[in-house]
Amino acid sequence: MTNKYMYFIANWKMFGDLRSLNSLDSVIKFSKNNKNNNFRIIYCPPNTLIRPLSKRFKKTNLEVGAQNCHESENYGAFTGHVNSKMLKNVGAKYVILGHSENRKSGETDKLINLKIKSAIKSKLKVIFCIGETLNEKRKKRTKQVLTKQIYNGLKSVKDRSNIILAYEPVWSIGTGLIPKPNDLLNSVSFIKSKFNKKTPKVLYGGSVNDKNIAQLKDIKNIDGFLIGGASQSSKKFIDIIKKTVN
Repeated sequence: MTNKYMYFIANWKMFGDLRSLNSLDSVIKFSKNNKNNNFRIIYCPPNTLIRPLSKRFKKTNLEVGAQNCHESENYGAFTGHVNSKMLKNVGAKYVILGHSENRKSGETDKLINLKIKSAIKSKLKVIFCIGETLNEKRKKRTKQVLTKQIYNGLKSVKDRSNIILAYEPVWSIGTGLIPKPNDLLNSVSFIKSKFNKKTPKVLYGGSVNDKNIAQLKDIKNIDGFLIGGASQSSKKFIDIIKKTVN
């Protein structure tokens, strides 16, 4: 662990309704009862839950983020889209950008770069996802892909103090597969080596659960985890945190 806090970010994806928020009472209680204060919890629900969740977390240490945003800083004729300014207005403090599920839907490095700039201007902290596909991994192009995604995604972004990187190998997301410990150690170290000044926090995401966290937590240069499906269960999410920080 290279930073003061370990980050646990829950990406709920397309999951949850108002009733789902009741299940978070146990997470709130767990956070309040933790005396070490050595971790941060951030929930990124669908946009429909950002406002009610931010209200529920008002007197807690938990924070709220969004899962994506439109690149435009202004209002406009973009049916079905929400920009960073609107997310900030309803209580979001973070936003996930560059997730492979969105890259697969057509998001390019250039578009992600515009979104990052917009989010920073709106004073949102960015969780910037990068990672290689299985085909790229087999061709030993992981470092080349990561370098390209970092360079293009953060091009002309001068203030990077509110950027958190999430290394998410595409072949690991939702498959149950995770990188070998040494491979993960090397990939995270490589990502951090691409920054000359302040080294960013680098999280790992991809099939993180309450079973494999015992193996993942031993990778010393990881600053936290971006957790998908397992975060939808408060019990599993709490177990992941306990097994990491205790």
